[in-house]
Amino acid sequence: MEWQTFGRRQVYGSPWVEVWLDDVDIPGTGRVEHHVVRYPRASTTSVVTNDAGEFLLIWRHRFITGRWGWEVPAGWAEPGEDPARAIAREVEEETGWRPGRVELMTEYDAMAGISDAHFRSYHVTGCVRIGEPEDVSEAARVEWHSERDVIRLLTSGQIVDGPSHTALSYYLGPYRLAARS
Repeated sequence: MEWQTFGRRQVYGSPWVEVWLDDVDIPGTGRVEHHVVRYPRASTTSVVTNDAGEFLLIWRHRFITGRWGWEVPAGWAEPGEDPARAIAREVEEETGWRPGRVELMTEYDAMAGISDAHFRSYHVTGCVRIGEPEDVSEAARVEWHSERDVIRLLTSGQIVDGPSHTALSYYLGPYRLAARS
């Protein structure tokens, strides 16, 4: 049931996102033009924890959805930039905390049916406060939250974006369970 691609054409492109129409043959359906959203830069997310078991989150507004919510620090790697270095840079810019250790937790394709959005999610520890966040457009607040609070935020709809849900849920579940085995 592998789809066969016969060609593609770009409908829109920018440094952040591209929209393509791919000419594909879907087994049992036939040839169609399938929309594909491509991201030219590597996407990174982080779960930042401290020695007290707290999680560093940012409170921000997303104009597309019109919603406020808590999020993990995240961002894109610049062309040629190592994704682990990119997330360390993003954590520092967005929170004012400089990472000590950055460890890859997992990688995943966020919307494999329509997009090549590929995320790398990192566990960041050993952070040192260096001052206020550099990028004031990223967060209205930066706060440490207990694990109990993070679980409440996840289950009450106060953490609403997919990358934050995925990173935190993965950390709270499989990542920690694997570390214990």
